[in-house]
Amino acid sequence: MKDTLYEQNPENRKEFIKVAPNVRLHVTDIGEGKPLVLIHGWPLSDAMYEYQYQYFVERGVRVIGITLRGFGRSGKPFGRYDYEVYAADIKAVLEKLDIRDAVLGGFSMGGAVSVQFVSRYPGEHISKLALFGAAAPIWTQRPDFPFNITREAAQELIDLSRADRPKLYEEFGKIFPASNTSVSAGMAAWLGTINWEASPYAVTQSLIALKDTDLRSQLSTINIPTVIFHGRFDKICSFQLAEQMHQAIKGSELVPFDHSGHALFIEEAEKFNQELEEFILS
Repeated sequence: MKDTLYEQNPENRKEFIKVAPNVRLHVTDIGEGKPLVLIHGWPLSDAMYEYQYQYFVERGVRVIGITLRGFGRSGKPFGRYDYEVYAADIKAVLEKLDIRDAVLGGFSMGGAVSVQFVSRYPGEHISKLALFGAAAPIWTQRPDFPFNITREAAQELIDLSRADRPKLYEEFGKIFPASNTSVSAGMAAWLGTINWEASPYAVTQSLIALKDTDLRSQLSTINIPTVIFHGRFDKICSFQLAEQMHQAIKGSELVPFDHSGHALFIEEAEKFNQELEEFILS
């Protein structure tokens, strides 16, 4: 029996998509129906959404996970690694897949990149925005923004990335969940294997982008339905960041995850998937 899906649309299921000279991004593109585009966090890849892929494909959603340059199985060129570059790469993928009227979901740094995308390309490809533990509007404190970690603490992570990446990942892993029992040892080990696929250079440069980028002005430009998922015990992107985003994005909805840290997509996976499904279908 012939596979009519691939016969009818052979160009729309590529695993690697060229976005720039010598740069191809790894893309997971599975399912049929309303498109859901997922952007991972630092230093993961689109593989982090394994338990979202399986859930949504079974519910008539086309799920498209994009691994940013420098991470996972995507290309790892020398050059810029910042939100503008990441947003432009996402734009290239969505154009080549001819994606329209999609829900864009971003986790942690991927949430910040998603904010950059909808601000930079308003009305293009995306009709709804979902932010998961997003590192926005600013990941580090400012004189007029006394939230989350200090710039000095972020610089220590950057220095550690250059000197001892195993220790960086070890320390990051300790504060990823709400507690030492809210993510199983197996799940933590699985996430660790994904982290090690990232380019060391991209890991460091992305930390610099996290430390320095201020998206406050972009939040006020968002005029599409937006939902904000955030763990109340998030030690990496504090719940205060979610409150700041909720105040700044007109008409947004804030959904607290009362038993989660930063790993809300695992710690409360059932709630995460059900709330996201409701948002997609609403």
